[in-house]
Amino acid sequence: MKLKLSSLVAAVALAFAGGAAQAQISGNVVKIGVMNDMSGVYADIGGPGSVVAAKMAVEDFQKTSKAGLKIEIVSADHQNKPDVGSTVARQWYDTDGVDAIADVPTSSVALAINQVTRDKGKAFLATGPATADLTGKACSPNTVHWLYDTWMLAHGTGSAIVKTGGDTWFFLTADYAFGHALERDTEAVVLASGGKVLGKVRHPLATQDFSSFLLQAQASKAKVIGLANAGGDTINSIKQAAEFGIVKGGQSLAGLLVFLTDVHGLGLQTAQGLVVTETFYWDLNDQTRAWSKRFAAANGGKYPSMDHAGVYGVVLHYLKAVEAAKTDDGTKVVAKMKELPTDDPLFGKGTVRQDGRKIHPAYLFEVKKPSESKGPYDYYKVRATIPADQAFRPLAEGGCPLVK
Repeated sequence: MKLKLSSLVAAVALAFAGGAAQAQISGNVVKIGVMNDMSGVYADIGGPGSVVAAKMAVEDFQKTSKAGLKIEIVSADHQNKPDVGSTVARQWYDTDGVDAIADVPTSSVALAINQVTRDKGKAFLATGPATADLTGKACSPNTVHWLYDTWMLAHGTGSAIVKTGGDTWFFLTADYAFGHALERDTEAVVLASGGKVLGKVRHPLATQDFSSFLLQAQASKAKVIGLANAGGDTINSIKQAAEFGIVKGGQSLAGLLVFLTDVHGLGLQTAQGLVVTETFYWDLNDQTRAWSKRFAAANGGKYPSMDHAGVYGVVLHYLKAVEAAKTDDGTKVVAKMKELPTDDPLFGKGTVRQDGRKIHPAYLFEVKKPSESKGPYDYYKVRATIPADQAFRPLAEGGCPLVK
């Protein structure tokens, strides 16, 4: 298979000096591979923007680091296929000297990378995938899951909607690991809150025509149609739901995983009123605004998604751990990532738990009406802040074998 790899030399330093001379760095370079969907339904969520974010993390690390590390970023398109992702990962690890893989949206691909990384003793810096199984039954001593997961989304968006009267649901679900996990976790929240699930239908990834699925949802008479999908699939299902007059007919749409880039693609006229859960928004504070302005300047004017922010945060923390551990051995570096407190301008201070779950606050946002927005990307207003200790599944409930 011919792999399309683009390479960015993110930082080149002179020969190792001082304490760094004794560092156990394989090949004398720390090489990070950004793997995601570069051209498909999830390209706006991660795609080339994640490479920009990783490069920014390297630049900011070098400003304060005294280690003199040479760091390189490479990237690849996994095409949302587990076999493609696994093949790229093995080539990177076995032949190309890659030490860590970052991003990897599409949970089925991420679960495959999770296993390959564990087998090879490298590091998996997961930001794009949603399945909470990465810190549950599939947890690994070589994986850190940063940003969000299906448990968080279900207990954020799902719980909020049930509490405001949305107590009957119909699920429109992407038919692979991510969709199944999001449906499972949200259904559990709905039922625990006294609601009912009236039906569910699953659609293939990258579906263009949602009409038959939406007609089933409409016929169910459920108050809420839960969209357990993401990216282009979410955009298309919401647009086509508008054409069918579903919201005008009295049913609500719950976008269970919606990114700022999706709202931008939909436009406020269509997206207004959506309730979404995210862990990052560019306009949260002075630090997020300053970083996002830098990111947009390097990304063709496009503002960062939550995934882009996550790639920046996890790569920065990974590099700090490499410096502290004086090695790029994946198992040792991930252990050091759990030992060191996290601190960056986008997510603030936090921790990485024993199961690999990064802990930080989450936010329940409502998409603004067109009249409320002051311009492009001014799309969210905060409805609630979910504290870090409540935003993610309790450590003892995930079934992670690493938790003792």
